[in-house]
Amino acid sequence: MKQFLDGLNHQVVSFSASGANSPADKNKNKGGRGQKKPVFEPYMAYEDVCHGLKRGELIHGQLRINPKKYHEAFIPSPDDTRDIFLDGIVARNRALNGDVVVVQILPQEQWKVVRSDTDCEGASESETQKEHVVQRAQKKTERAPSPDVIVEDQCSDQDEIVSKKISDTGTVKKNSTKVSKSSLDFSSSFVYQVVYIVEKKHSRAATGFLKFLPDKPFAMFSPVDHRVPRINVPLADCPENFRSRSGDYTNTLFICRITNWPADSNFAEGHLAKTLGQAGEIEPETEGILTEYDVDFSEFSDEVLDCLPKNLPWTIPPEELRERRDLRTECIFTIDPATARDLDDALSCKQLPDGNFEVGVHIADVSYFVEQDNTLDAVASQRATSVYMVQKVIPMLPRLLCEELCSLNPLTDRLTFSVIWKITPEGKILDEWFGRSVIRSCVKLSYDHAQSMIEAPEKMFPAEELPPVDPVHSIDEIHQAVLNLHSIAKNLRAQRFSGGALRLDQLKLSFTLDKETMMPQGCYVYQYRDSNKLVEEFMLLANIATAHHIYRKFPELALLRRHPPPKTKMVDELQELCDQLGIDIDLSSAGALHKSLNTTLGDDEYTSARKEVLTHMCSRPMQMALYFCTGGLKEEKLFKHYALNVPLYTHFTSPIRRYADIIVHRLLASSLRLSTEEVQKQSSHCNDKKTISKRVQELSSELFFGVFVKECGPLDSEAMVMGVLDQSFDVLVLRYGVQKRIYCKSIAGLDTFHHRRVGKKSELTLLWTPEDLENPPIEQIISIFTLVEVQLKADGAPMKYSAALKRPEDSRS
Repeated sequence: MKQFLDGLNHQVVSFSASGANSPADKNKNKGGRGQKKPVFEPYMAYEDVCHGLKRGELIHGQLRINPKKYHEAFIPSPDDTRDIFLDGIVARNRALNGDVVVVQILPQEQWKVVRSDTDCEGASESETQKEHVVQRAQKKTERAPSPDVIVEDQCSDQDEIVSKKISDTGTVKKNSTKVSKSSLDFSSSFVYQVVYIVEKKHSRAATGFLKFLPDKPFAMFSPVDHRVPRINVPLADCPENFRSRSGDYTNTLFICRITNWPADSNFAEGHLAKTLGQAGEIEPETEGILTEYDVDFSEFSDEVLDCLPKNLPWTIPPEELRERRDLRTECIFTIDPATARDLDDALSCKQLPDGNFEVGVHIADVSYFVEQDNTLDAVASQRATSVYMVQKVIPMLPRLLCEELCSLNPLTDRLTFSVIWKITPEGKILDEWFGRSVIRSCVKLSYDHAQSMIEAPEKMFPAEELPPVDPVHSIDEIHQAVLNLHSIAKNLRAQRFSGGALRLDQLKLSFTLDKETMMPQGCYVYQYRDSNKLVEEFMLLANIATAHHIYRKFPELALLRRHPPPKTKMVDELQELCDQLGIDIDLSSAGALHKSLNTTLGDDEYTSARKEVLTHMCSRPMQMALYFCTGGLKEEKLFKHYALNVPLYTHFTSPIRRYADIIVHRLLASSLRLSTEEVQKQSSHCNDKKTISKRVQELSSELFFGVFVKECGPLDSEAMVMGVLDQSFDVLVLRYGVQKRIYCKSIAGLDTFHHRRVGKKSELTLLWTPEDLENPPIEQIISIFTLVEVQLKADGAPMKYSAALKRPEDSRS
C-alpha cells in the first residue's frame, strides 16, 4: 500500500494539471442557475483518497471493461481472489479501459438488486443467473466472453500458459446489513463507483467514424471500440468539405483523441488526429490499431541512431575479445521460424568423455550496444517490447541492432551472454557457468530443418537440404547435436510436468501472405512440434537458472517474473461445472490440472476437440504473469510462477525484443545503475506494454482473418460448443481456432428454440422447420461439447464476419 501511495503522490501533479482529478472538477459540478445537471460525480480530493486508502475505505486497481458488453467493468479485489463489479458508465466516472482507479462503495440506499435473465455455461464474463447488486434496475442482456484475453508468447520464449482474465461479481442478499466501511468485506458484491483516476493508462485515442449533426458546431465521432465514449469534434477539425459532402466519409476511418470529458455530459470532447483511409483495408486498420494502443511505430530518430556504431561493417574490438570466453570454434547454431531475422538465442551441445553433455544457451549481448541512460536506452525502455503483427514487426530496437549487430547470424562473430551446463543424459544438472562470451553460429536452422533431423535420426542430410553450413563443422555433427538436445529436452520436459508444471495450449492461427500485396492467401492452425519443444525446454532452463543467479546476487534488485495462482472462486465454480458434466478434472494445482487434461481424455477426433474447449474453460480463471522487482515484494512465496511451478523465474533469453531481458543482462553483468523503485517502475511499464503487445497481435490476426473470410469465404468447418446462454451459444471453430457467438434469432430456417438449465448445466433445444412441411420440426440439442457444422461468411461491416449454424442432417431421410 505504501508503494502505491508513493506512486499516487507522484501521479497527482500531472493529473491535476490535465483536469482529470482537479479541485475545479468539484466546483464545476456544484450546480447552480443555468448549469447542466452533472452526469458524473466529482472526483475526490487527493488528500481524501490517500486517507481513504490508508483506512481501507477505498480500493484501487486496474479497470477492465467488457468489450462486448461495455456497461460492465471490473477491478480486482484487494486479495486478488475475485473481481469487483462496476455497473454502468456512470459508475466508471469517465475512466477508460486499463486506467488505474480508486473506487468506493456507494451509500446503501443506492443499492438495488436485480436478477439477471441470462444463463451461461462455460462462456461468460462471470457466472450468471445470480442476484447482482446494480446501481440502477436495467434489463440484463447476454453476457459476452471474457474481455481481456492475454496470450503469452509461446513460440519464442514458450514460458507462459495461454491466460485469460475473467470476472465474477458474487452475490448479496436483499436484506443486507449496514456495511462498516472500516472493515469492508470484499467477498460480497456491493455497489462501487470510481472516485479518482490515479493513472490514465488508456491512450485516449480511438479509431472510428464521423457523423454530421445539422445545426451543431461539432460532428459526432463514434469509436469502433464501444468502451470509448462518443466524442464531439469541432467542425473545424473535420475535412474541408465534410459539412457539404458528409456522405463521402461514411466509410472513412479516422483517429480521434479525447481532450476533455465534462462531468455534465455523456459525450467526451476531442480533436481529429488523422484520416486513416477506407475502413476494411489492412494498412489503415493496422495504423488505427497501433495508434489506439499507443504503440510507437515511428522511425528511430537521428539522435537514437547516433548511439549505434558508425564504422560498418562492425567488428568486435580486440580488448573486448580478451574479456570474454571464446566459443567461436564450438558447434553452435540457431533454431528459429523460417522468416525470423532477429536471432537472439543459439544452442550448443557436445558429448563429454564421461558420457555427460556440455549444453549451452547463448543469448545476444544487447546490453553491450544499448548503454544505460543514453537516448537509445530511453527509447527502448519506453517501447519495452517489439510488437509482432501478421504482416510486420514494430521493433523495440533499430533494425541495425535487431537484424545485424545483435542478431546471431550464421558465420559471423557475435557477442553473447552464455549459460553453460554440465548435464547428464537424463537432464540432471551437475555444473553451471554464467558469463559473457563470443560465438560464431555455424548454421541458421529453421524449426522445419530441426524437425526433419529429429524425425530422421539415421538420415545423412545432403548440403542442398540445409542452409549454408560453416565448413569447420560437418552436417552430421550438427545433426547429432540436435538429436542429443532433443533427447535431453524430452527428459527435462517429462521432469517438469511430473514435478507439477502446467501448459494450456490453445489453437493459434497463422497466415500465408502474398509477397507483393501482403494480403492473406491462406491460413492454418500452427503446429507445435518437437523442434519447438526442444528450444522451449532450454530457454526455460536458462531463464530459471538466471532467476536464481540474479536473486542470489541482488536480493533487493532482481527483476523476476511471477505468475499468481488462478482466482479461487472461479476455480471452485469451474470444478462444480465439470463435476456436473461428468468431466474428471482436478483443478487443485497446476500439475493436477495438467495431468487430468492430458491423461483422462482419449485421442480420437471428438476428444481432441473437447480437450480444446476444456483448455479454453480452464484458462479463464488464470491470471497474467507479471514482472516485478524482488525488493518491492516482501513475501518470497509471492515470487512463485504458478504455471511453471517454480519458485523463481525471469526473462533472459530475448533481449532483442524485450526490455526486461536487458535489465536482467545488466544485473548479470553487475552494471545496473537503478534503485529498487526504478526497477519496479520499469517492471510495471513492461507489464503494460506486454499486455498491449499481445492485444495488438490478436487484433492483427483478427483483422487478417476477417479479410481472409471476405476474400476466400464462405468457409465451412466443424465447431464445438463452448458455452450456452439463453438465446445464443459460443462455438470454437476447429479448423481455424477462432471463437464465435451464434444468436438463435439469426439462424436461418429455425422455427423456434427454448432454453433450460439444470444446476450449472445449460441447454438449448433448436427446432428446425422441416423441408417437407408435413413432417414435424427437426430437433437439435445444443449443450457444451456438442459438435456442429458452421459456415463463416463476411458481414456488411468492414472486417466483420459471422458464424452461421448449418442445418443438421435429417436422420429420418
